[in-house]
Amino acid sequence: MTSPIQAPAILWFRRDLRLCDNPALTQAVMGGRPVIPVFVLDTADAVRPIGAASRWWLEKSLHALARDLARLGSRLILRRGDAARIIPDLAAEVGAGAIHWNRLYDAPAVDRDAQLKTRLRACGVEVDSGNAALLNEPWAVTSGSGGGYQVFGAYWRAARARIGDVGSCPTPRGLRAPDAWPASDRLADWRLHPRAPDSSEGFSVWSPGEAGALAALERFLAGGLDGYGRTRDIPSLEGVSRLSPHLHWGEIGPRQVWRAVQARAHLQPCRDSDADAFLAELGWREFNHHLAYHRPEMATRDVRPTLEGLVWRRDPAAFSAWTRGRTGYPIVDAGMRQLWATGWMHNRVRMIVASFLVKDLLIDWREGEAWFWDTLVDADPANNPASWQWVAGCGADAAPFFRIFNPTLQGERFDPDGAYVRKWVPELRGLPGGLAHTPWRAKDPRLSGDYPDPIVDHGQARARALAAHAAQKRPPPRLHP
Repeated sequence: MTSPIQAPAILWFRRDLRLCDNPALTQAVMGGRPVIPVFVLDTADAVRPIGAASRWWLEKSLHALARDLARLGSRLILRRGDAARIIPDLAAEVGAGAIHWNRLYDAPAVDRDAQLKTRLRACGVEVDSGNAALLNEPWAVTSGSGGGYQVFGAYWRAARARIGDVGSCPTPRGLRAPDAWPASDRLADWRLHPRAPDSSEGFSVWSPGEAGALAALERFLAGGLDGYGRTRDIPSLEGVSRLSPHLHWGEIGPRQVWRAVQARAHLQPCRDSDADAFLAELGWREFNHHLAYHRPEMATRDVRPTLEGLVWRRDPAAFSAWTRGRTGYPIVDAGMRQLWATGWMHNRVRMIVASFLVKDLLIDWREGEAWFWDTLVDADPANNPASWQWVAGCGADAAPFFRIFNPTLQGERFDPDGAYVRKWVPELRGLPGGLAHTPWRAKDPRLSGDYPDPIVDHGQARARALAAHAAQKRPPPRLHP
């Protein structure tokens, strides 16, 4: 008969694919049991399937995690299916005495995990969960009325005051292996890498995995933090951290980033304002997860009912032109081509292309959110819909719908020499300077090759959007719990 201390512990990896600063891993090691690391590709109906770019990233990240675990004398067990069934079945199969995981905060995961805890504990299995994803968990920061925040500034003041000293969980020196390992799927059989066609050729700019995340953080601290407040809006510069996909998959945690930025700012106080600007971006990520926890329907339903009476246009041809970077507006097309080529887009340009879809083309923000969900390597169930709703004007603390970006002026302001446009729209490389944003003004039309004319006139599109907004039938106020 197996003694309780010899019964293995299951370490369930989810979006926490790292060994350093991993509370669930730390608890599993401290428990003294043999540890069986497992990742489940959850296919339950309630779980939104990850997009193609995320599947590419996940495959590489799991490869990296498996290598890292092997260095600790362990291995990664892979299972595919309904996690609510697989985890209890695996616990019974190996005779687990404990299960450790780090919490997720989207509604299907919250409900499933609560049910799993009840079921497992009823079977005599110890269950422990930790926080590897956020500086403050969504329920930890409450407004004066005791509910969730709707304004970022007020949220961040309250949230930042709660952070204090940020502790760390070190990487263990080794993991105790079980007497026998359970069977595992082969990662290749999951077919996560895109095929027919393979659209990931440009994704080689990324290094998924914990080592890649730490290297990205160090590069940013060395060359991007100084001047961040000034350069973060210039898409042609390496002025942002590019940590978002690493943070999404938990290859690095926000506590690690917070500590590193604070330490660098302390060494060079001139960077204080830049550090604060960057840490506020971590705060925006926290705010989005706070919103998603309190508004679990956020990916499909407006947070505020300001646009529920708006009549959206169905225009497949215009939507296709937007996805392919063929709208005739260079900054929009550069962003969409960068997205398709690399699985990522500069944040300032994300706002510009989203505004163009929602307001110039008057296409429902949910169509854009779904496209980003499939093509972004950092597609996140909180950040993605919250950002789209912010641009559309129906999210919490959102820009109003009538604030409509002029894509030409946005390009001239944030890409004044046209370097970003010329990098991603090769048809316009022959145009000098800022003329790359107005190719229709070129004296020699041959300089813009087969680049298309604008698919809409921005002035007319703006007037159409404002008229549609003014004409919408206002729904009755919707009260949130």
